[in-house]
Amino acid sequence: MEHQPTTRQLILFSVVLSFVVSIIGTILSLSVFGPLLSSGGSDVSSVSARHPTFLEKITQTTPEKVKDDTSPVRPEDTVEKVVADASPAVVSVVASKDVPVVEQYYVDPFGDDPLFKQFFGENGPSFQIPQIRQKGTRKQDVSAGTGFFVSSDGLIITNKHVVADKDAQYTVLMNDGKKLPAKVLARDPIQDLAVILVTGSNFPSLHLGDSTQVKIGQTAIAIGNALGEFRNTISVGVISGLQRSIVAHGGASEPESLQELIQTDAAINPGNSGGPLLNIHGEVIGINTAVASGAQSIGFALPINKVKRDLENVKKFGRFIYPFLGVRYVMVTKELAAKFGLKRDYGALIGKSDADAGVASGSPAQIAGIKEGDIILSLNNERVDSDHVLSSLIQKHKVGEKITLRIFRDDKEFDVKVKLEERK
Repeated sequence: MEHQPTTRQLILFSVVLSFVVSIIGTILSLSVFGPLLSSGGSDVSSVSARHPTFLEKITQTTPEKVKDDTSPVRPEDTVEKVVADASPAVVSVVASKDVPVVEQYYVDPFGDDPLFKQFFGENGPSFQIPQIRQKGTRKQDVSAGTGFFVSSDGLIITNKHVVADKDAQYTVLMNDGKKLPAKVLARDPIQDLAVILVTGSNFPSLHLGDSTQVKIGQTAIAIGNALGEFRNTISVGVISGLQRSIVAHGGASEPESLQELIQTDAAINPGNSGGPLLNIHGEVIGINTAVASGAQSIGFALPINKVKRDLENVKKFGRFIYPFLGVRYVMVTKELAAKFGLKRDYGALIGKSDADAGVASGSPAQIAGIKEGDIILSLNNERVDSDHVLSSLIQKHKVGEKITLRIFRDDKEFDVKVKLEERK
């Protein structure tokens, strides 16, 4: 009798046959494609080096591993890391002072006045008038802003208007809730900048970047004590403008003219003043300083490069030091030149105001022979114009340094040497 294979035997035979066919196919593919891989002078490792995902598919057998290695980095992950690294170095700066404690009390203005009793009698009406009087003082928080550590030994940068009240006491509130008394080391006479100090060591600090490399459209991250209430509030936006000039109001200080500011749409609110504006690498590119009132998402920051040299001066001399030329001027534009018939459409026109002379008496400018009506065209061959105002160009130099000014006077151009002095 002829033996018929069972179903189980047929299944086993099919499996064995498939296995043999796969082995033969592999041998044939290697014999055919092997020369192609080697003919171009590349082996499997070099091809894989140019295509990492190809190497992962060959060498990795766990699908989850391949997925993790090839997934892109999300932008929010980068911002999250910057914030996590920077936040411990950002502090709240709180001003407090002794304020009067007042109480209200009442007095009878007529009291035992006999004339009043004559008309109304002993049991006449009683009048009570409220009065206010001081009953001692108590310490009270009067304002709050932001600052950040720039060194591990306790140096903190903030805005001048945050610590403008010289009668106040200042406290630094750390990110972990710890409170430390702070001393104001120096207030900048020109910029809205101040340096304060807390006693201690090993404080987390931020790295100062290069604000000359800031580009419009790049990511900006602001950290600050928003509204003086919400510590380490984070806002993210972009750099929306450069070289902005504004007149800032607020705080206990007088209005200030601030120039060459960075504009950002990262939300900056009252209380954010003095906090860092960071790039995507976690570097400080500016100090959050002002917000445009009546507008949305228009904030301004002092470029960090303006701070670096000032910080060095405070460390070395205990104060801010500025070079001084001693002139009053207005920037010349094409419109101004056309209106007044000026023969140069750029530069700084020296002129007096109602209260001050155009050239200060005894100043470096006067010693060098600069006069009212002169137009300063350049400083050390760097053009003076609306994008490079004279005061900013002067601040690039040190006290005692000699500079060369190109002057236009009486239809002639000539150079003068000036030795800068310290601004008093």
